[in-house]
Amino acid sequence: MAHRVDHEYDYLFKIVLIGDSGVGKSNILSRYTRNEFCLESKSTIGVEFATRTLQVEGKSVKAQIWDTAGQERYRAITSAYYRGAVGALLVYDITKRQTFDNVQRAVSEQDGQALAEKEGLSFLETSALDATNVEKAFQTVLSEIYHIVSKKALAAQEAAANASIPGQGTTINVADESGNTKRGCCST
Repeated sequence: MAHRVDHEYDYLFKIVLIGDSGVGKSNILSRYTRNEFCLESKSTIGVEFATRTLQVEGKSVKAQIWDTAGQERYRAITSAYYRGAVGALLVYDITKRQTFDNVQRAVSEQDGQALAEKEGLSFLETSALDATNVEKAFQTVLSEIYHIVSKKALAAQEAAANASIPGQGTTINVADESGNTKRGCCST
C-alpha cells in the first residue's frame, strides 16, 4: 500500500483556535494532532501550530491549525495570525461562564446550539481530556470548508469552460439608433 508524503495534499486549510486563556485550546490541538492530553499544560505565548492531513470525499486535506494565546496581553499579535484562516473553532470552558462571555457563546449546550443556529455556525461540545467529539469537531469544520471551496472551484471551472465555447459570451449591438448598421472607415 502506497503512503503519501506529508507535503502531498489536494487542499491546505488554515484553522485558528480562539478563546480565553486556560479553556483548553492547546489540549484540543494536541488531542487532535497527536492524540495526547497534558493536565499540566502551560499557557501559550504568542501562537503555536500543528498540522494533520485527512481525507475528505477522496481528497487529501491538510489542516494547519493555529493555537492562539488567550491572554489579553497577546491579543494584538495573535489577531494577525487570523489572516488567511478559512475556519475557526471558538473554544470556551463550559464550567466558567466568563470564558463564554468573552467569545460571546453560551455555556449551556442548549444556549450554545441556539446561538450557533442563529449565527449560522456549527456547534459541538468537545472534551480534550477524554477525546469526546474532538475528531468530529475538526472533521466537521474541515468538511464544511472543503464543500465551500470545492463548489467555488467547480463554479470557476464551469465559467471558464463556458467562456471558451464559440457562440457564448456577450452580444454587442452595433446598430445605431435608427436601426442602420454603422460602418467603419474602410467599409464599402
